[in-house]
Amino acid sequence: MEIKVKLLRHTPEPDKTVAMSARLCYSPVGAAELEEKISQEQAAKLVNKLVEMGHFSTLEHVTFTFAIEGVSRVLSHQLVRHRIASYSQQSQRYVKEHDFATIMPPTVAARPQAAAEFEALMKKIRDLYDDFIEEGIPAEDARYILPNATETKLVCTFNARSLLNFFSLRCCNRAQWEIRHLANLMLAECKRVAPCIFAQAGPTCVSLGLCREGAMSCGRLEALQRAKKAQAEAAKK
Repeated sequence: MEIKVKLLRHTPEPDKTVAMSARLCYSPVGAAELEEKISQEQAAKLVNKLVEMGHFSTLEHVTFTFAIEGVSRVLSHQLVRHRIASYSQQSQRYVKEHDFATIMPPTVAARPQAAAEFEALMKKIRDLYDDFIEEGIPAEDARYILPNATETKLVCTFNARSLLNFFSLRCCNRAQWEIRHLANLMLAECKRVAPCIFAQAGPTCVSLGLCREGAMSCGRLEALQRAKKAQAEAAKK
């Protein structure tokens, strides 16, 4: 099953909103007047400077709301660990799961026997779930047998500062494959509407030029540094 991400809502003109909020701290005039005076070019320059300097408090004034489908309960349990966000998730108490869809990990799908065993187990659970419901067991209790692989749907809202943290952790190659895929899809949506705020967003090797994984590093930082060095040397010629 394919992950689907849609940016449902976001603060209008997010880059300009952040710039206006930052300007207000040092201006004798109000926010409304500042909004009229700040051009898109000025906003972009200021936002780039704020992000580069790590002054993130004004990023909290802009929010992004996503609709997410085609993800597993494994992913949703990881997602809600990002606490500075709001979540609404499809309820297994009120929504019957008779024909629940599942997310199969690529490593399982790549092995025919493992994939067949996975599907057989999912069918057995579906059949047992149906039996429980037919016997009068409430859905809120029958759901206890549902697997982590069960597909779920969510709506979540983050502010930009929280998203930058989310992307730094979950776009990393060391992140679990499913939530990493989700994070990259969400980042693409954010860059489309707030290009300045998220210009350097991503794993810390991209955003900060450092890797916190130590001996478990994927080696991407070193590759980025080599590429940057090669570009600098080429520019001298």
